[in-house]
Amino acid sequence: MANVPKLNILMCGTGEYTTGWTGSGASQSDKKVGVVGLTCFDLRRLGKVDQLSMVGVNGKKYPDIRAHLEDKIGKVYKDMDVSFRSYPDDNTVDPDSYKKAIDDLAPGSAVIIFTPDTTHHPIAKYALERKMHVLVTKPATKLLEHHQELIDLAKKNEVACWVEHHKRYDPAYADAKLRARALGEFNFFQAWMSQPKSQLETFRAWAGKDSDISYYLSSHHIDIHCWYVEGKSIPTRVVASAATGIATSEPYNCVEETEDTITLMVDWQSIANPKHKGTAVYTASWTAPLKAGVHSAQYFHYMGQTGEIRIDQAHRGYYVTEDASGKSAYNPFYMKYSPSETGHFDGQRGYGYVSIDKFVDAARSINAGTSKASDYDGHGLPTIKNTVLTTAILNAGRISLDEKREVRIEQDGEAWKLV
Repeated sequence: MANVPKLNILMCGTGEYTTGWTGSGASQSDKKVGVVGLTCFDLRRLGKVDQLSMVGVNGKKYPDIRAHLEDKIGKVYKDMDVSFRSYPDDNTVDPDSYKKAIDDLAPGSAVIIFTPDTTHHPIAKYALERKMHVLVTKPATKLLEHHQELIDLAKKNEVACWVEHHKRYDPAYADAKLRARALGEFNFFQAWMSQPKSQLETFRAWAGKDSDISYYLSSHHIDIHCWYVEGKSIPTRVVASAATGIATSEPYNCVEETEDTITLMVDWQSIANPKHKGTAVYTASWTAPLKAGVHSAQYFHYMGQTGEIRIDQAHRGYYVTEDASGKSAYNPFYMKYSPSETGHFDGQRGYGYVSIDKFVDAARSINAGTSKASDYDGHGLPTIKNTVLTTAILNAGRISLDEKREVRIEQDGEAWKLV
């Protein structure tokens, strides 16, 4: 794609996943220097990206963020330019600054959204209406109707709108998809994902107010399951249950609505064979122990008609033990932060990087006229159209918790509805 025009990108959100900065200092998670910013800086170095900008709510954070990026990225990797245009200015707090930042972009630019869950829909909608390509973190939206609106907007404006479900690019998960589809009818799926209690401090500003742990973590494995059985099975009924008491107590003191652990139980129906019904259990928690050796415990068990698959994504056979911190399990397949032999960033094969890189390639190809946005719906990629059932399940789970009832998922023409 050497002759294809470079892509201009606006990064929406200035937090941990974009910059590695949490407001109180560098993140202590497995994203110490972020993912989005580092990847975009490297893609600019490699000639795929031209102008970079970043937008948040509080411009007063930018001096610290710039110093952090220069110290942790600019001084660590050779030839890495960490400059960007920022919105709002360094003395301003403005929750609507994303509008000015998007308005300053030319159509065909890209907007990458890593912001609180309730803001995904309005930012993505504003960008799509102005013919920007959009990559939005999971969950794409909290409400099913908002997700379907984004599908329509992306189609109308002929731009890419993808969801950053990076686990689809994990080599083990991707390989397991083909194997799962060879196991006949779907029967059972169980997934667990948790993060330590310290995350409640990182996310206290929105935990229990704007979103919950199911939207934040279970969205990963719900998407993986939907991807594995795409075109073979559909979800029909959701019942949710939650544990409480830790997040709302000392020392975290989150709002009373904050759940510790959420489980969604989902019924699935085979499309081809009425006799075959499946069941799935998705559980997520942010009250795991502080020194469990991993930042995110995560695994799943898939069982089909003729076999089963188990993957433990947290433990890849790579352990480091130190006097100060004890034993830790590392996953370099996600993001490799150690430099290459020449001193350059060397993480281009990590699935956290690949997720953004593939979107950038698609946006550039669409801009060049060598592909259409709709082409990617048929490629097994996490386009907004291909991820609608993930949002349907998550939204149904939230309704089930709030209204203490089962929620059914039904198809209504080409769309889906909750009843």
